[in-house]
Amino acid sequence: MEKVILIKYGELSTKKDNINFFLTKLKDNISYVLKDDEATIDYDLGRMFIHTRNIDRVLDKVKNIFGIHEINISYIIDSIEFEVIKEELLKLLKEKEFKTFKVETKRSNKKINSTSVELSKNMGAFILKNIPNLKVDVNNPEVLINIEYRLNNTLIYFEKIKGLGGYPVGTLGKGLLMLSGGIDSPVAGYMAIKRGVKIEAIYFESPPHTSIEAKNKVKELARKLAKYNHEINLHVINFTEIQEEIYKNIPHEYLITIMRRMMYRISAIIAGRRNCKILINGESIGQVASQTLTSMSAINEVVKIPVIRPLACFDKLDIIEIAKKIDTYETSILPYEDCCTIFVPKHPVINPDKERCREYEKLIPYEELIYKAIKEHEIIKLGELKNKEYEDLL
Repeated sequence: MEKVILIKYGELSTKKDNINFFLTKLKDNISYVLKDDEATIDYDLGRMFIHTRNIDRVLDKVKNIFGIHEINISYIIDSIEFEVIKEELLKLLKEKEFKTFKVETKRSNKKINSTSVELSKNMGAFILKNIPNLKVDVNNPEVLINIEYRLNNTLIYFEKIKGLGGYPVGTLGKGLLMLSGGIDSPVAGYMAIKRGVKIEAIYFESPPHTSIEAKNKVKELARKLAKYNHEINLHVINFTEIQEEIYKNIPHEYLITIMRRMMYRISAIIAGRRNCKILINGESIGQVASQTLTSMSAINEVVKIPVIRPLACFDKLDIIEIAKKIDTYETSILPYEDCCTIFVPKHPVINPDKERCREYEKLIPYEELIYKAIKEHEIIKLGELKNKEYEDLL
């Protein structure tokens, strides 16, 4: 009897003709995360198994991998004979303390004559006979005994650990996350990764108006997202000259709108160069002046690349709850200003006119400035704990 980590697919099992592509990618992602561990992985269309001596260490890592519906510590018995199964199960149950139980059986091997219900009843009767003072509780058992009869072996497992769900990272291509230092954009990145999008990130700094602490804050947020994305390339754009030109030449109520249009232009160019198919940001409808529908439309018109807003219809409290869950919230609320919070006008336009935007942009040499900012931009590779850039933060 071997103790293994059992992976269940959930949504991936609906992919039919494409399921092998998704499962191969999931296996590759797990292998990457476990590259420093002694572990082997095998799978079929129904289940994936991780064989390792370091169950607890590997389990902690697997919990952060998208594409997994459920995780179980499982025992593989190389038999489908009822007499063999019941004796092995009895050994496992005698190591537990409990008073109520329930047996649930699945039978993918249809050569077994008994039905799943009959197998469960027979096993329940055997347990009651051999372990005193137990009762069956079909609604709220202390121990739920799961038995799966497969083609050549049988699985037994008890506790179920909920996985992150979603799709394996990289199955849906790449996207570029517009990562600020706020609460929303890291959550948007997380939501995109969950749908199988491998992300890179772009950050706009404006020294000396923004500080090195603000930059380090964003690097830390990217590092936290790298836990789900393997690693993240962070593109750092010096936005100072562009932002100062906007501030000196553009009517102040249009500062944010024009600034965002410039950020979108730069992001679209970087995305194209990095084979990213979409831009991703943390905009939520109506949250600030630049996130009204009219503003989004005026800002969006400068790019042809699709812009995905995973949080568009989320309440702020919902976003905060996810930020706390993924451990970005405390970093996001550190009091260091970014490009989007400096030079904010008292009365920003909430319904900008596209034609005015185009006319105002003629007042600044933005194409030249954009070219310079992209040419001189910095790329920082961020992983979890081993990356030198993270060590510099300590």
